[in-house]
Amino acid sequence: MDRYQAMTTFVRVVETGSFSAAARQLGVGQPAVSKTVAQLEARLQVSLLIRTTHGLTPTEAGQNFYERARNAIQEADEAERAAKGAGIGLSGRLRVSAATTFSRLHVIPKLPAFLAAHPQLDVDFLLDDRMIDLVAEGVDISLRMGALSDSTAVARKIATGRRSVIATPAYLARAGLPRHPADLANHDTVIYSQLPSVWSFTRNGAAVSVSVSGRLRVSAAEGLRAAILADMGLTITSDWMFAPELERGAVVRVLEGWSLPPIDLWAVFPAGRMMTAKARQFAGFVEDLMNSVV
Repeated sequence: MDRYQAMTTFVRVVETGSFSAAARQLGVGQPAVSKTVAQLEARLQVSLLIRTTHGLTPTEAGQNFYERARNAIQEADEAERAAKGAGIGLSGRLRVSAATTFSRLHVIPKLPAFLAAHPQLDVDFLLDDRMIDLVAEGVDISLRMGALSDSTAVARKIATGRRSVIATPAYLARAGLPRHPADLANHDTVIYSQLPSVWSFTRNGAAVSVSVSGRLRVSAAEGLRAAILADMGLTITSDWMFAPELERGAVVRVLEGWSLPPIDLWAVFPAGRMMTAKARQFAGFVEDLMNSVV
C-alpha cells in the first residue's frame, strides 16, 4: 500500500464525509477508496471511521491520524512547491492579518518591492486591531504586537520597539511638561483600551508603577493618533504608531529619562498548519523593514 496515497485518500474521506465524494475528488472509483481505507485500518490495527446512516465520522484514533496526515501532506506539498519554484519567486495568494495603523504606516507603503520580487503572488490584507481566528479566516500569517493571548499559536518574534509617553508641543505648552511618572495623574491621558492601565517606569534600577486614567478611551490605534494630534492629551504608546510625527516633530517624547517595557512584534502562524514558504518569506520581509526603523 502506498502510504502517501492512503493518507491522501483518508484525509479526503474525512473532509468530504463520504467515500463517494472523496472518490469523485480523487478521480477514482468508490470501491478503490473503500478498499484503501480498509487496508489502512488493517495496517494500523485500529478503527478510523464510524459508519452510520448519516455518513462517516472519524473515531478518536481516526481524528488524531487525520490531523497528523493532513499536516504531513501539507508539508510534502510545500516541499514540492518550494523545489519547483526555486529561483522563480512565490505564487498564489498570501492572506495576511495585521493591525490597521501599523500596516498603513509601515508595511503597505513598502509592499511594492515585495510584490515586484514575486509577480505571481497576490496579497490579501485583513486589517483589524483585534486578533482574529486565523484558521477560520484562512490566514497564512498575522502580524501582532505585545503579549500573545493564544498559547497554542506558532509565533516568531521579528522586531522589538520602544514605548514612550508622547504628546504634541501644543498640548505640553498648555498643560506643562511632566517631570516624573507621578505627574501623569495631573495630565489628560488618552487611553488605548487594548493596553494595560498600569505601567512600570524604570530609571537607574528604580521602578515606579503608575495607573493612568483619562476621560477619553479608544479601541483602535487610529483613534489614539487622531486624539493626540488634536492636542487632547498625552498617551503611552509604541514609537511605531507615531513614527512619521516623531520624525518631523509633530509629537515629542516626554519623561525620556524613564524607560517603559519595550513592545514586541510577532509573526503568528495558524496552529496545526505548516508555515508556508509565502508566509515565511513575508515574515522575513517585515522583519527587515522593522529592523531598519529607528
